[in-house]
Amino acid sequence: MSFKEAKACPIQFVLALNDTLNVINGKWKLPIIGSLLFEKRRFTEIQRNIPKITPRMLSKELKDLEMNGMVKRTVYDTIPISVEYELTDSAKSLGDVLDKMLEWGLQHRENVLSGS
Repeated sequence: MSFKEAKACPIQFVLALNDTLNVINGKWKLPIIGSLLFEKRRFTEIQRNIPKITPRMLSKELKDLEMNGMVKRTVYDTIPISVEYELTDSAKSLGDVLDKMLEWGLQHRENVLSGS
């Protein structure tokens, strides 16, 4: 659905926005997705990439993202057991959205700091 189509049906527009926010809401989900955007990672690698996230919170958020079809968890039968996390195709498609959010965030920060 495009923005123009959404304008013609505001209910669908609001539902689509709510669906998106339900999947990526919270302080940690986007940083986790960003950490996994370019390659598979193990739990400790993700944790190292995200300052101040606790292991408990990372575990909770990864389970949430997995439940919502954004992260795939692969367990390897090694000693000790190895677990890798990677983004699903659906999550990878957020790359363009993240680029736009970063672009907007940088511009917004510049505007706020310059008093515009």
